[in-house]
Amino acid sequence: MLSFVSALEPLRAANRLSEQTCYEWHIFSQDNLPVSASNGLPVAPDRQFHETDDIDLMIVVAGIGTTLVRDKKLFEWLRQLSRRGVALGATSTGSLLLARARLLTNHRCTIHWENKASFEEEFPELNITGELYEIDGNIMTCSGGLASLDMMCHKIALEHGATLAMDVAEQFIHPQIRAANEKQRMGLQFRHNTNHPRLLKAIQLMQTQTEEVLSCSEIGEKTGLSVRQMERLFRAHLKTTPNAFYMQLRLERAKHLLMQSTLSVTQIAAACGFNSTSYFSRCYIKQFDMTPREQRQKREGA
Repeated sequence: MLSFVSALEPLRAANRLSEQTCYEWHIFSQDNLPVSASNGLPVAPDRQFHETDDIDLMIVVAGIGTTLVRDKKLFEWLRQLSRRGVALGATSTGSLLLARARLLTNHRCTIHWENKASFEEEFPELNITGELYEIDGNIMTCSGGLASLDMMCHKIALEHGATLAMDVAEQFIHPQIRAANEKQRMGLQFRHNTNHPRLLKAIQLMQTQTEEVLSCSEIGEKTGLSVRQMERLFRAHLKTTPNAFYMQLRLERAKHLLMQSTLSVTQIAAACGFNSTSYFSRCYIKQFDMTPREQRQKREGA
């Protein structure tokens, strides 16, 4: 809902502030029926699926549950729009649908940080960045949430000038239009409430090495810490041990892949640094009180 409204409202504000019709918009749904957002609020389409003759940009809005969408009719509809020269966009996990429609080849694209790992696993050939938004030729994608606002303000600036774009941003108490390359997530120091540089470097190493797992001594060598120093830092700042913290990171990544990807449990175990599927299952049960297969069944509504 937030990424949808953040993409739509800047267009309305641009019309109001410029006192002219800079933009018009219409809402489509796959079955021409209202669609409920994850918060329960319905969004009603105002056009049928075939009424696209005057459309020059189609933005695919998606969120939770997109992994399960494999609608061939939808993908062919998007490809037909592309062949007609209609520009295509996506907010949040809408990028996954454009990729499954084979429309992101040779284009930079982005997606919500929570879905980036599974997106890369499914489409290793794509140029997937971690940017807030990407505008590459006739394809525009954003990471979702308020990044939609930044992307649409950038679009307004390109088409109607920076002054109008800044006026639009101010309407929404958004004092600075963020550049595309700003980070999606808050810094590690804010997430973990610590400014200790070596501890932050150790955490960063763990985050980037979930498949090829490093030992504590290897992390220590790369950060200039002894194993004992590292253990003291983790206990003092994070109230846990390095091994327990690292395990939690790997299991959280496994949960994301189970919920957001189509990889098998065995493939996910390997991607998260577990050589044994049975050991992976034992660790997962201990962390989340369910097996990896039960987690996937929960996603699929089984």
